[in-house]
Amino acid sequence: MNYQIELRHLHYFKMVAEELHFRRAAEKLFIAQPGLSRQIKQLEEYYGTPLFLRNNRNVALTSAGEYLKKEVDIIFNQLSKVKEHIEKVGEGKITSLKLGFIGSAVQTIFPQLLVRLKKQQPLVDITLNELSNEVQLEMLRNHKLDFGFVRMDSAFPPLQSIPIVTDHFSIVVPKKEKYKKLNKINLNDFQNESFILFSREYSSSYYDLVMSIFKDHGFKPNVTLKTVNALTIFNLVKEEMGIAIVPSSLKKGYHTHVDFLSLSHLPQRTTLSLLWNEENRNPGIPLMINTIKDMLQAHVKSN
Repeated sequence: MNYQIELRHLHYFKMVAEELHFRRAAEKLFIAQPGLSRQIKQLEEYYGTPLFLRNNRNVALTSAGEYLKKEVDIIFNQLSKVKEHIEKVGEGKITSLKLGFIGSAVQTIFPQLLVRLKKQQPLVDITLNELSNEVQLEMLRNHKLDFGFVRMDSAFPPLQSIPIVTDHFSIVVPKKEKYKKLNKINLNDFQNESFILFSREYSSSYYDLVMSIFKDHGFKPNVTLKTVNALTIFNLVKEEMGIAIVPSSLKKGYHTHVDFLSLSHLPQRTTLSLLWNEENRNPGIPLMINTIKDMLQAHVKSN
């Protein structure tokens, strides 16, 4: 074998791995199918192992092919980010940051963080995406987000985390006299109510944490509605469709006709954290980390 693997080989492999069909992949690449097959064969000879299992009807990735696909996706995503950063530099900008967040992050230092970032570096481009915990984690691992604000106590490598704020929980109820008369909040008094909760798709770890509250009180809640949106929860509670358990910080920033009954006496706490991928080489990463650390230190000193 006297040829070298070039970027086009990986590009061709990526297309076949996505299509799992040589003819369709060749059409999308605007090359002849025999030529595409030859490029894939060269790649397999270079690595010394089959990357695809082929027969007259099906094309499937081998274990080696599955691994290469994940690595190639990272390579092309990184090349895309390099191109994007170079374009920003060419425009006179420093870099760009893609931030994911859950809705409750807006009730914390998140808005002040954005203001400070823009003041420190006006030429940084910032893209915001409101996403569930699970989606953010996947995008961080695949280098499709630079930072994520998620409800998670800690992260596993290559993801790193900084805790932003830790909340106790509250019960959200309609503004009705029967709830106002409660002197001490006991969750067992609500076991016959219908509950509206953040769904497991919002965050599986957060959902399990909330369910542990019910488990500690010895009953399984009647969960009639689930959503990923806090405002939806509050509006449904307002319309007496049920009651909810949410992080207490969500009391700020929403103007809804509901009451929050504190569950601060319970041991369960939920932490909003800033996550990033330590393998991410975006030059804006240190700026963001240093800014958030400075803000957290200032917040501690002021309290």
